[in-house]
Amino acid sequence: METHCWVRASVSDFTGPLPQPRSGHTAVNIGKSMIVFFGGLVDKKFLNDVTVYDIDNDMWFQPEFMGSGSEGNTGPSPRAFHVAVSIDCHMFVFGGRSGANRLGDFWVLDTDIWQWSKLTTFGDLPSPRDFAAASAVGNSKIVMFGGWDEKKWLSDVYVLDTFTLEWMELSVSGTIPPPRCGHSATMVEKRLLIYGGRGGGGPIMGDLWALKGLIKEENEPPGWTQLKLPGQAPSPRCGHSVASGGPYLMLFGGHGTGGWLSRYDIYYNDCVVLDRVSVQWKRLPTSNEPPAARAYHSMNCVGSRYLLFGGFDGKSTYGDLWWLVPEDDPIAKRSGISSSEVVPERDTTMEEKESQREGDAITELQKRLQISGLLSTSVHIVDEMEDKELIQHALRVGGEEAVSNMQAVQALRDHWTRSAPESITLKEIAPLLHDYQRLITRHHIGKVGSNLDELVGLGFAGKGASFRFYHIKTASQLRLNDIPSLLAEYKELLSSTNIS
Repeated sequence: METHCWVRASVSDFTGPLPQPRSGHTAVNIGKSMIVFFGGLVDKKFLNDVTVYDIDNDMWFQPEFMGSGSEGNTGPSPRAFHVAVSIDCHMFVFGGRSGANRLGDFWVLDTDIWQWSKLTTFGDLPSPRDFAAASAVGNSKIVMFGGWDEKKWLSDVYVLDTFTLEWMELSVSGTIPPPRCGHSATMVEKRLLIYGGRGGGGPIMGDLWALKGLIKEENEPPGWTQLKLPGQAPSPRCGHSVASGGPYLMLFGGHGTGGWLSRYDIYYNDCVVLDRVSVQWKRLPTSNEPPAARAYHSMNCVGSRYLLFGGFDGKSTYGDLWWLVPEDDPIAKRSGISSSEVVPERDTTMEEKESQREGDAITELQKRLQISGLLSTSVHIVDEMEDKELIQHALRVGGEEAVSNMQAVQALRDHWTRSAPESITLKEIAPLLHDYQRLITRHHIGKVGSNLDELVGLGFAGKGASFRFYHIKTASQLRLNDIPSLLAEYKELLSSTNIS
């Protein structure tokens, strides 16, 4: 797969007024000529403005709208977390949230004449909702799945015929995906692919489902299939983006939670590709640092490039624009842009205040849970005898019989060798992770150098382990379902190094 490069957009890339910072907005491609951005949220203010990126002319503009009838509304009310789908020159908008209210109205924007129209639809009307996901089916239908209706998470499927304006709730037999919101929905040929989202009760999900039976000519009964693809699957998340470009689906960012501290939010800035040809997940190789982590942003395909805009990281709302381009793209070679030339990002004063507040909250949480090392900010490999957290835990496990601290550590390693994943406690996770990283550094990287690709190729005595937790900075980044794999790799490490 071709290496890509992140390039922060410069004001010299465009003409016209750039969109203001926001998250929870929508951005749809109208053919290959433009991207239409609508709505969103910034500082508790819901928006209903439309900003257009004219791809051919690298120009941003805000269209002037024609009226839309007797009610005097020239467009939808302010909202965020709605769905927007483009068909030909039209952008269809449904639902969303404004303040505490979930919306169930339906609008269409004709981008040829810049006119909004409120549509009266028929049939099985979907309930008002936000955080749903939708996609175009062919050239006349829209399919929508899930969302949150203020009382429950949803797993229903609705199909709208844009010619007759009739909704139909799809009756799907067999297994259906768990209810969710904040997921993605992408039509790939004859199937609707659903990934991730936040489930009923709050867990973040990382499952992938395919829905068949949406193409009338195929004569297939509607049915869901859960897909378990090979490769490096994305971690569970919601609020991510999925952009379709050529043979790839490009997934970026999103929001998750740190496994053992379920209230500890994690925002992602990784790029994961679903390769439609080889039908597997792949990490996109990038040659430089990605944009800051975020969720509820937008990312759109522009030829061989992708354009990222906005989003939210738990503290601040972004207004930056980024290009993700192949390494041979002319702008990939651009460097040294002064800060006055780049697209504005966000209010740093507010960010510093919020960051300080979050830091204080995390410190307080650490004290209460007595896990001072769990949220350390960087990986720092130290000797066993200098690892206070490891020594303290070792003395608790094997202290009575141990003559020295090193014997206590040995007893702890023996204990972990015999342990099952479900018996590992919260306080053990950080010292276990650090000892795992210590063993890799000392007994494997020391032998083959610092080339982790070569290290991965060697595996443990030819068993092909992945060392995938070596670069985890803090134990809070681990998820519950990571623990069995971490413990298995740790046991293999002990076995291969003949320590245990």
